[in-house]
Amino acid sequence: MQGFVQILLAAKSVLSLGWLALFLVLERLRPSAAPPPGPAWPRLARNGALWLLNAGLSFWVTVPLTAWATTHALWQRPDWWGGALGLALDVALLEFWIYWWHRWNHELRFLWRFHEIHHLDQFLDASSAVRFHFGEVALSAAARALVVMALAVRLEAVLVFETVLLLVTVFHHSNVKLAPRFERALARVLITPSIHWVHHHARRSDTDANYGTVWSFWDRLFGTASPTPRTRDLAIGVEGVREQPLPALLLRPFRPRA
Repeated sequence: MQGFVQILLAAKSVLSLGWLALFLVLERLRPSAAPPPGPAWPRLARNGALWLLNAGLSFWVTVPLTAWATTHALWQRPDWWGGALGLALDVALLEFWIYWWHRWNHELRFLWRFHEIHHLDQFLDASSAVRFHFGEVALSAAARALVVMALAVRLEAVLVFETVLLLVTVFHHSNVKLAPRFERALARVLITPSIHWVHHHARRSDTDANYGTVWSFWDRLFGTASPTPRTRDLAIGVEGVREQPLPALLLRPFRPRA
C-alpha cells in the first residue's frame, strides 16, 4: 500500500504540473477573453509566488496532516467499503464536501477573509487555479482532516481526489476558448469556464453562486446556480476592492475590516 501511495504522489505531481503548463500555453494560443492591457508577468509572478508558498505548506503540513488523519479513523469500515467501489465512494464524498466547504468560504466572514485573496485576481487563467492564501490552504487541510477521520477515508482516495480537483480547477479557471455547443453539453455535468468565470464576476450576487468545483449539478440541486451568462467583457474580481501587491495580499486577512 505504501508503494501505491508513493506512485500516486509522483503521478499527481507530474500530471498536475504538465496539465497546468498545457493550459497556460493553450489559453495563449486560443484565448476566449482578451487579457487586460499591459504586461502579464506581474500578475503571473504574484499568482506563482502564492502557489510556491502553498506548495511548501503542502509538503510540510498538508500531506503529513492528511496522512495522520487517514490512520486515525473514528470507526472501522465494513468490508464492502473497500477496493475500487470504496475508492469511488470516497472521492464522491470528498467532492460533496468541497462544494459545502467552498460555499462556507463565502458565507462565513472569517473564512472569506482568506478566500477573498483568490477572488481578488482581476483576470482569470490557469494560474488563478493555484492562487490561494496560505491561511485558506491550512484551514482547508484542517477541516478536511476532520472529514477524513469522520468518514475513515483512505490516503489513496484523498490523493486521487486532489488530482481530479486540480485538473478540473485548472480547466474551469482557464481562458481557453471552447466550441459553444461542446461547452454547453459539458456544463450539464461538469464545471466549465462559462460557469466558473461567472463565480468570479465582480458582482457579489454572482460571486456568491456557482460553488461547484467538479460536478455542475450541486448548484442546481441546492439553488446556488447563477442565471448570469458569461460574456467576453465580464468584470472579474471582488466588488468594490482592487487587486493588491503580494505583501498586502498576504497580510490582508489579518488586518481589521470596517
